Parts: sequence; structure tokens; C-alpha cells
Amino acid sequence: MMFKLILSDETKAALAALKHTPHLSAQFKAVSKALVLLQDNPRHPSLQTHKYHAMSGPQEQEVFEAYAQQHTPGAYRIFFYYGPGRREITVFAILEHS
Repeated sequence: MMFKLILSDETKAALAALKHTPHLSAQFKAVSKALVLLQDNPRHPSLQTHKYHAMSGPQEQEVFEAYAQQHTPGAYRIFFYYGPGRREITVFAILEHS
């Protein structure tokens, strides 16, 4: 079952920065692939999706973290919550893991 991805302005800016920075092309490719997997199946094993307890969504939604990369220095993570509508996922951040 496909989900509709809603990207925040911050997420769009992060994707644009990755896309237009030549030395981050591998990271852009990994994040793009992870977003496709997230849209298709948020529980895809390679995403290692898990609840992120340190924050909640704007209406107290549970926040989840998905891995775009693993075992890589500066690996990227995708943060999202379900909604606002049915079968929708709001991606509000794409961050380099520190």
C-alpha cells in the first residue's frame, strides 16, 4: 500500500542541498532511495524504522526515524510522522547523524 509523502519546507531544502552539492551525490542517492521505500512500505527492513521518543509531531503524533544510510560516517536519517490524512506521511527533517 502506497503512502503519499508530504515534505516540509525544511525537507525540500535539505534535499535540494544534497542534490546540488557534488560531493554529497551518494548521500542524495541514498536518501532518495529511502524516500521511495518509505512511500511504499514504512516498515521496510532496510529503513530500520523505529519510534523516536525525543520529540512528537505538531499535534502530538508519534515521530519515527528511518535510516537512509547505515554504517557510514555522517549517515543520513529521515524523521517523519503519520498524517495529517489517511495514508499520508509527513517527512519533516532529513539530517546527518552525528
